[in-house]
Amino acid sequence: MPEPQVVLVTGASQGIGAATARAFARAGRTVVLAARDGAKMQAVIDGLGDEGRAAAGVPCDVTDPASVEALFVRIRERHGRLDVVFNNAGTNVGAMLSGDVSWEDWRKVLSVNLDGAFLIATAAFRLMRDQRPQGGRIINNGSISAHAPRYGSLPYTASKHAISGLTKSLSLDGRAFDIACGQIDIGNAASDMTARMTGGVPQADGTLAPEPRIDVDHVARAVVQMADLPLDVNVQFMTIMATKMPFIGRG
Repeated sequence: MPEPQVVLVTGASQGIGAATARAFARAGRTVVLAARDGAKMQAVIDGLGDEGRAAAGVPCDVTDPASVEALFVRIRERHGRLDVVFNNAGTNVGAMLSGDVSWEDWRKVLSVNLDGAFLIATAAFRLMRDQRPQGGRIINNGSISAHAPRYGSLPYTASKHAISGLTKSLSLDGRAFDIACGQIDIGNAASDMTARMTGGVPQADGTLAPEPRIDVDHVARAVVQMADLPLDVNVQFMTIMATKMPFIGRG
C-alpha cells in the first residue's frame, strides 16, 4: 500500500487554511500545517482527533526566507518528500482609495501575499524537482480580485494579479519535472477577513452593501479535489464563489 501523500498548507491556523488542513486530514493525507501563530495552529491539530494523528504544525513566517527554509528542512528530514502545497497564507488592509495607500500598507500586503507565496512556491519547486519519484502539485490561493478589483483594494488586487503570473510561470517551468501548478480563485469565503461583508462593503458605484459568503468547507473540498488529480491532469484555474455575490458585472 502506497504511503499517504504529504501535503503542506500555509496560513493553516484559521479560515480557509484551517478548513483545508482538516479536509486533507479527513482524506487520509499526512498534513504539515504552517502559520505564524503556533498556539492557534496547534488548536486546529488538536481538533482533528484521530484523523490528525499524522499531522504536524511548524511555526513559519512566510515573509522570512530563513523561516521558510527551516520549514522545508523540517519537511525533508521528517517526510523525505512533498506531494502537494496549498500556498494559502494571505492578508489585507481596510478599503481605501489608491492615493491614500501608505507604503507600510502596501508592503504589509505584498510581503505576505506575493513575497510569501514566492518563497513557499519556489522552495516547494526545488524539493519536488529533486525528490524521487519526481514531481508534485502547487495550488496557489488567488482571488476573485485576480480578475476584477474590489473598490479601494489596490494592494490586495495587485498582489492577486501577480499570483496569476506566478501560477502560470510555475506551470510552464514545472512541465519538465512533473510539477503541476494551479490556482483557486475564491469569492467571499466566510472567514475573519470577510466578516465585515455581512455589514456592508463599498461597491463600485459608491454605495455600501452587504454581500453573501460561503462556508470555507466548500473551498476546502475544492482544493482537495484539485489535489486528487494525477499529475498529468491539472486544474489551471478554478473559481469558487458565493452565487449571488457581485462579481459578474462588477463595476
